[in-house]
Amino acid sequence: MAERTTHAASTRPGPTGRRPARRGTRRAPANGAGSLDGLLASREIIVACGPGGVGKTTTAAAAAAMAAVHHGGKVLVLTIDPARRLADALGLAGIGNQERKVPAEAFAAAGVSPRGELWAAMLDTKESWDALIRRHAPDARTRDEILANPLYRDISSRFVQSHDYIAMERLFEIHAEGGYDLIVVDTPPTRNALDFLDAPERMADFFSSRLLRWLIVPYRSKLVNMASRPFYQVADRILGTQFLADISEFFVLFQSMYDGFIKRAQAVQRLVADRRTSFVVVSTLEAVPLREAEFFARALTERKLHLGAVVLNKVLPSYLRDPEATEVAERMRDQAGSLAEAVAPRVRGAEPAQIERVLAEIGQSFLDYRVVAQREAEQRSQLGATPEQLVSVPFFDTDVYDVAGLLRLGAGLWGESPT
Repeated sequence: MAERTTHAASTRPGPTGRRPARRGTRRAPANGAGSLDGLLASREIIVACGPGGVGKTTTAAAAAAMAAVHHGGKVLVLTIDPARRLADALGLAGIGNQERKVPAEAFAAAGVSPRGELWAAMLDTKESWDALIRRHAPDARTRDEILANPLYRDISSRFVQSHDYIAMERLFEIHAEGGYDLIVVDTPPTRNALDFLDAPERMADFFSSRLLRWLIVPYRSKLVNMASRPFYQVADRILGTQFLADISEFFVLFQSMYDGFIKRAQAVQRLVADRRTSFVVVSTLEAVPLREAEFFARALTERKLHLGAVVLNKVLPSYLRDPEATEVAERMRDQAGSLAEAVAPRVRGAEPAQIERVLAEIGQSFLDYRVVAQREAEQRSQLGATPEQLVSVPFFDTDVYDVAGLLRLGAGLWGESPT
């Protein structure tokens, strides 16, 4: 792991097998604003989570891009959100399970030369499951039989719980390989992200469950006792013999990898709770997303996981709450007629009535936004979460569609004024 500039420096070797040079110095955020700078410099895994529609994917990508530019090292942003927004923001067509480097030209177009490298990947559930089976199957025959099983194909490509588990497995695998100094993970929307965290434990519980034992008993042994026979007779009528056979064959084969799954599930749980891992909850200051974000922040605390920051995205600028600016807007609205008469001679071809209407609407629009900005300020003051950093990112009037946009958003994450 590259030597950090905040907290204790890690002694873990970097991707090249030796400790890289010291990273850049940490800069103080502007105006005392919260910043992700120090958090990203002191962790190996950052998990971005929160409700849907708050800009979580682009926030994760922007944080990773800023780390690559300012901290150096090799940085990966890994998205497990089914939506494919990350590729658009990074300019990578067809991003998939295999990590891909963001080309230097993308940074050059943004007018920057990064100290490190930015890589990106998006979880492919089926491909990841296939790789897991090939890695842990006890022999080639078991591997081929699992991959060919119809139930396995459905589970590995369609079931949500399968997606949650393999996402954690993929994160563990990438981290264990030691190829990256920092991994930033973009998770599904909030309450699904709880499934993401609990998936390893649920998988372990399932493999040791009574239901699983009942399903596979008839196919492990010709002896079925009288008490259990009615269950199989009913199940056979409802589900069909072939379906029961597929289920049983699948789980008999899977149990051959039981020990490996349990050990990996436990290792994943340890990694998530490790001091090298931190969580960043992303939200807006709208009431519903903010409540969901607070729910998740509490859940992290209850699980004794590290809540490193809360990022409040799309925040309206503070000048909307400025008393002097408010007074100007009220005058524009209430005195639009007299102001229009004074302005009309200077605007060629404009009628005073038209100017009056424009001035009044501009003034009223400012006052409407002021109400929203005040409500946001109240919501922020009542925020129950207590992260190490509370970061506010301003609202942008354009979408993020390239590296330049990500770095503009990233400046807000660093507590700087975006240009």
